[in-house]
Amino acid sequence: MPKKGSRLITVDGTTYRWRVGHKPTYSQGNSQAPLTFAVEHAEEPASVLLVTLPCARPDNWQGERTIAIRPVLVSGCIRRAIEQGWDSRQAGSGFTLTVTEHDLAALLGESPQYLIPFLWGMIPEGGGIQDLPRAVQIRSRDQTAP
Repeated sequence: MPKKGSRLITVDGTTYRWRVGHKPTYSQGNSQAPLTFAVEHAEEPASVLLVTLPCARPDNWQGERTIAIRPVLVSGCIRRAIEQGWDSRQAGSGFTLTVTEHDLAALLGESPQYLIPFLWGMIPEGGGIQDLPRAVQIRSRDQTAP
């Protein structure tokens, strides 16, 4: 895994490196494939953990819902993968952890806060244009500026 663009996280005394791919694949861009991120041991990488989430990438082209990947989610996924047999120091093929909607709430410790991609930012699921941080006012072409 490239170090550039990756982040470090310490879980139960072990340091890992995690990363979301820089660009979406074609199937991720059109929302046919889900949001994924990879994790490996920071000092002695051997086996990669690939986590698949039940939502689209934030840069998907269809405007499908997404979530922000926060450290609490990454650490929860690492712990879950270790419980299921992933050993980050043992060489071998990658380990895949598929997270379901139900798992997501358990890993976060709360209901997930989904976001909807929009032209000027992300809108919380169920929110509206007033929730966009950068859009102050949207006018039609017929209106003149104040």
